[in-house]
Amino acid sequence: MSSNPVAETVASLMPRAKAELTELVAFKSVADFDQFPKTESEGAARWVADALAAEGFQDVALLDTPDGTQSVYGYLPGPEGARTVLLYAHYDVQPPLDESAWTTPPFELTERDGRWYGRGAADCKGGVVMHLLALRALKANGGVPVHVKVIAEGSEEMGTGGLERYAEAHPDLLTADTIVIGDAGNFRVGLPTVTTTLRGMTMVRVSVDTLEGNLHSGQFGGAAPDALAALIRVLDSLRAEDGSTTVDGLPAGSGWEGLQYDEGQFRTDAKVLDGVELIGSGTVADRIWARPAVTVLGIDCPPVVGATPSVQASARALVSLRVPPGVDAAEATKLLQAHLEAHTPWGARVSSAQVGQGQPFRADPTSPAYQAMAEAMAVAYPGQEMQYAGQGGSIPLCNTLAALYPEAEILLIGLSEPEAQIHAVNESVSPEELERLAVTEALFLRNYATN
Repeated sequence: MSSNPVAETVASLMPRAKAELTELVAFKSVADFDQFPKTESEGAARWVADALAAEGFQDVALLDTPDGTQSVYGYLPGPEGARTVLLYAHYDVQPPLDESAWTTPPFELTERDGRWYGRGAADCKGGVVMHLLALRALKANGGVPVHVKVIAEGSEEMGTGGLERYAEAHPDLLTADTIVIGDAGNFRVGLPTVTTTLRGMTMVRVSVDTLEGNLHSGQFGGAAPDALAALIRVLDSLRAEDGSTTVDGLPAGSGWEGLQYDEGQFRTDAKVLDGVELIGSGTVADRIWARPAVTVLGIDCPPVVGATPSVQASARALVSLRVPPGVDAAEATKLLQAHLEAHTPWGARVSSAQVGQGQPFRADPTSPAYQAMAEAMAVAYPGQEMQYAGQGGSIPLCNTLAALYPEAEILLIGLSEPEAQIHAVNESVSPEELERLAVTEALFLRNYATN
């Protein structure tokens, strides 16, 4: 990184950043309180609130959102007449999955091979620290030239909409000229990227019932309808032969015209086993950024160990459907539920319930804020030009903010590049990326104040 005072300040703050991220990662802040204590999320929220207060933020508050979680808000006033920028991150995290599969404990930040490992290190506790680093660098080099609002969400990973509903009920709270969502990531390490589209999502829990109770498979198998087999048939109907998502009535999506994703690089990033084919058709970018994608997240059925020779009376699954920009997530939910019912065999009883939803998002990359970001990235990443990419994941708040503040410019950056393995075991963050993106954000705020 070329030498400049902001970059030098951020570099000097990196040991502090590691210590703070260590503290924040230690909170098991999964917003599923059936699995993890609510006190862990509350502790993480207080940590963020205390950090904002220590940086001179005013009106710091723990906002009780309708889904039973807390979002953290703070306001840092800038010069009179300055623009206002909202910085977003979330402190809640995905469950660690199989903790025994982690090389080091998921809630202990651990340095290994030049990366920092821990659940939330990249998604998105690292985003909280990134915002703090950028603001500290500006304060040490002439001050923060804009009004800054920070909002740290407490349930983004659950898709339960707490902050969206709170923002709709308090529309003045998050008003801003520009919004920086720190929950995306570079296309690859060292390639500065802004995300201009997000797929939306819906999650549906489907239940299939065929019998009043389990039956002996020897005595009744062959005629008694097996609920688990029926569920498998239903789930299989959601994919074509090549693996493409097929939901009755749902548009197949379109092509992606921006930055392309080399298939070999994708296989490496996704750690696809040798000889296993990718699914779907079209370019990789088409498939992961511009088309719908269904995933079976889990199935309730007896585990292999301890299973008995029984015909299953009931079975259920959690199904996720990602929907591209241009498709309404609520309509996609209805189509998915109708498809599940229509494809259930043998007259089995089927029911479904939506458990989460987020709309897709498309930004306007021609706005002045994007020019300020491009200039900042050119300094933080010497020799590299800012790239535009899509993201297959969802950030439900984006559409809520776009609807509430239609004049606001929205940019998505962050730490979730492919090596970060967000949502998987051994999630990690590149400290070099954290440093460069903190410099980027600081320079962006300075550029944006004068553009």
